[in-house]
Amino acid sequence: MLPTTNSRPAPVERIALNSVLLLPVLLMHAHGIAEVAIGIANLCFLIRSAQSRDWSWLRTRWLWFGSAWWVWMILCSLPIPGTDLGEGGRHSLIQAIAVGRFLILVAAMEHMILRTRDARLWLYRLIAASAAWIVLNCIVQSVAGRSLIGWPRSADGELTGPFGTPRAGPPLARIMIPAVLPAVAILLARAGRRSTAAAYTLLTGSVIVMVLIGQRMPLVLVVLGLVVVALLMHRLRPMILTAAVLVALLLAASPVVAPSAYYRLVEKFSAQIENFATSPYGQLYARALEVGERNPLTGMGFDGFNTGCPQPANFRPSFDGSQPDGGGAAVCWHHPHNFWFEALDNGGFVGLALFCATAIAWMLPLGRGLWRNPEPLRVALFAAVFIQLWPVQSTSAFTSMPMGGWFFLILGWAMAETRQREPSPNR
Repeated sequence: MLPTTNSRPAPVERIALNSVLLLPVLLMHAHGIAEVAIGIANLCFLIRSAQSRDWSWLRTRWLWFGSAWWVWMILCSLPIPGTDLGEGGRHSLIQAIAVGRFLILVAAMEHMILRTRDARLWLYRLIAASAAWIVLNCIVQSVAGRSLIGWPRSADGELTGPFGTPRAGPPLARIMIPAVLPAVAILLARAGRRSTAAAYTLLTGSVIVMVLIGQRMPLVLVVLGLVVVALLMHRLRPMILTAAVLVALLLAASPVVAPSAYYRLVEKFSAQIENFATSPYGQLYARALEVGERNPLTGMGFDGFNTGCPQPANFRPSFDGSQPDGGGAAVCWHHPHNFWFEALDNGGFVGLALFCATAIAWMLPLGRGLWRNPEPLRVALFAAVFIQLWPVQSTSAFTSMPMGGWFFLILGWAMAETRQREPSPNR
């Protein structure tokens, strides 16, 4: 059996834990080294399983569905001459095989690496510190024009925080709720107006920073995550409603107090929605649908959209019919900016169904018991995973770094919290 909570960790376990605890910093500032840390954590987990002769973690239910989705994607990526399989070639196949590293990481975090409360507490502290680091740099950049490490705003006006490009919003949207909600709940549980005021300030201030960053999708996802929190935690509803009102007021005043945010969040967003069919997103989604419909069983293998998008056979009219070729090859990008279209193009409708089943298999154990006992951290992690898998959004590629790393780090943490608080042999 893998070690119990009370047993002394073996050297490989300590190495695996340290590798995972490094991930928040590495995902922000050293993506390549983050891949090395994931590989070390996975290798240590497999070594420990072999040493203890315990492979019971393979019976975890979500892993069955995830493995089926992964294996199907590999099969669809096999470059077999004379078939429609593996049109992306050897590179596509290697990338499909590499997806397994994330599934093993989640299993390792759930079953070994985060089995102790101290390990999970350390991960919480590091993720909270990461969120605070992004927020602090964004605030300084908003006031002084440059972040603490010298980066200016992006050319389009977004706050970049500690990054040189406008990518502060996506990671902060995923880690903000798990970082903030437990502290908010602790403050509300204390008697006194000061604690209540501090709780309101912490939550509303975090959401206001998301507005000031000026990235549309991250803000929408945070709002969606807070809606999920409000549904599960009745006592936080007044606070979340207050935050929503303040965001609305800030958006109304943004032409004066934050013109860059107003341009991004209101003017540009409105223009894109009004002309969605011919916007870059509408063109990408129409093309992704065509690639999937022309390859309904197996898709085009991993990175299928990148392979199929520039092929004239996959050109189709835009959703409104105004562009006969849907924008031609000029609209193409490396991925379709949507996980669900990506799954369709990678593995056809079979792959899409397996991806959907995997997402459900992740969400079911994470949501178990939350309606009766909405423990703040579990609710926050549930909301973070939910907004990542929400189908109506523009996204990066599902397993691309750093956002793929952030998602599977949060997912592994969430699975570990669920297993340790509500033990169940085969979820």
